[in-house]
Amino acid sequence: ERPPAAQETAEEAGQAVAARRQDERVKEQQRINQLEIERNIAGNASWHAAYADSAYVYAGGLDVRLTEGDVITIFSQYGEIVDVNLCRDKKTGKSKGFAFVAYEDQRSTTLAVDNLSGAKLLGRTLRVDHKMGYKPPEEEVEEQQQQGLAAMGGGKDDKPAKKQVDIGETHAAAAEAARNYPHLQSTFAPSHGGSLKEA
Repeated sequence: ERPPAAQETAEEAGQAVAARRQDERVKEQQRINQLEIERNIAGNASWHAAYADSAYVYAGGLDVRLTEGDVITIFSQYGEIVDVNLCRDKKTGKSKGFAFVAYEDQRSTTLAVDNLSGAKLLGRTLRVDHKMGYKPPEEEVEEQQQQGLAAMGGGKDDKPAKKQVDIGETHAAAAEAARNYPHLQSTFAPSHGGSLKEA
């Protein structure tokens, strides 16, 4: 077994390689988007059309201090969010720095991918991409089934209810939610022309 210092060095090297790969993917995505703009490519001819059947996006490069509420605040700029899975270490509960976000309207995924991928947040570069075939974690599926049975008057619902985050349905509600996360204020204000501070 390696000494702790060697393990940390190997882990840091692995993280650096992963960060470089993520940066390369973001740059390639931005290059393709720029080509589509220059060539006036849209609709079914766009690369986004291949993901028309998925309302999920992958969000990588997240600071591990961000919560589900923070992720909702960031991503709700582009549409109403119906599901967030901020992936966490099962033993420690600490964020792994990536999440899967589902929008009510699939077209919001394109807006999120085009506008958030490559953005800097808390000193980290976000990677946002479409996610095909995403399946919620097994516990979440089981819980939804149990809640469905309980609502119909049958089944046993012995699990505690999953904490729900109410993100509101209006821009003003999203702006109010953003105010509750002061460490994100500088990120939102410029991209909204200061609207979060004024709403």
